Amino acid sequence: MTLTMEPQLVPLSTSPEGVVRVSGTRVPLETVIRAFYQGATPEAIAEDFPVLTLAQVYAVLAYYLAHQQDVDAYVAEQARRSEEVRLAHEARFDPVGMRARLLARKAQQESAA
Repeated sequence: MTLTMEPQLVPLSTSPEGVVRVSGTRVPLETVIRAFYQGATPEAIAEDFPVLTLAQVYAVLAYYLAHQQDVDAYVAEQARRSEEVRLAHEARFDPVGMRARLLARKAQQESAA
């Protein structure tokens, strides 16, 4: 028996916004990497994200291990951008007292009904 060896494409694609995701899914690269660093096995990652196949998870992790510095820099930049967006959002919509405001609105709607 002879095994056929074929090159495997890395199952990653970049959205127009610059977000790297597992191809054909909405799962960002940094989500898989973060789970891996938190000690999740590839099997656990595939179980936590049923849209991912085990082969995709292993391929993404293999890519990460081969390009660790570049991926770590990308993940750090994504975290920086995320924090920037969070701060801008909180500056526009004060989160302090949000629960109380929502509960008051709900009570007001229920009393009007």
